[in-house]
Amino acid sequence: MKITNKFLALALMAVAMLLASCSKDNNDPVVPSQAFYPGQIVPEQVISAQGEASFFKDIEIPDTIFTLMQGKSFKQDCTVPRSDLRYILCLHRDIKGRALVGEMVVNKVISSTVLDILHKLYLANYPIERMRLVDYWNAEDEMSMRDNNSSSFNFRFISHTTKVSKHGKGVAIDINTLYNPYHKTLADGTEIIEPATGAPYLDRSKSFPYKIEKGDLCYKLFTENGFEWGGEWTTRKDYQHFELIEE
Repeated sequence: MKITNKFLALALMAVAMLLASCSKDNNDPVVPSQAFYPGQIVPEQVISAQGEASFFKDIEIPDTIFTLMQGKSFKQDCTVPRSDLRYILCLHRDIKGRALVGEMVVNKVISSTVLDILHKLYLANYPIERMRLVDYWNAEDEMSMRDNNSSSFNFRFISHTTKVSKHGKGVAIDINTLYNPYHKTLADGTEIIEPATGAPYLDRSKSFPYKIEKGDLCYKLFTENGFEWGGEWTTRKDYQHFELIEE
């Protein structure tokens, strides 16, 4: 993904500086901090030197990131206050085993749990190809999903209602979206597939990269922590989707 907007580049730089400032304990200056942008590959020697835990952060949304979200994931009619959201920074591994910096905005009620889940997935080498804010795709879910991007918060109401959706509140997570598409067949036989390019991955009997299956580590970690998996729904399937079960 090529970023041409000057502000987005500045936002990435700010996040990199944030990572650098958080990467070492103030009482341990032996190893100098090294900054990496979200989406960048981090060499194993850097992770070892700086400590993997230093890359896993659950913080209030920085001003640069919140500005980036304006009019995109944080829309003008957003009813979720900024104070209810958290910005997660983490490491994740792709199918080649490379460690990349990931980022995600989630609701504060799940931020520590999600950060712990992502840390455990990283330690287990569970592959996640991309984890960037949907704002880099102008908060267009279809385009983000086509890039197999994993994300959470994107404000919206449930269609034809005034109720905020789970993603709109930041209590739903989508993982490896291209290979785990949403699918529903309407009464007139019309098929809805999101992303549209995910159609080849609707046959869950096949083996392919980044596939989420019932009983795998991603499924276990989320469902053991109070989430339900869209792959188990009966009226539709949403194989990428984990949402917090709310009373």
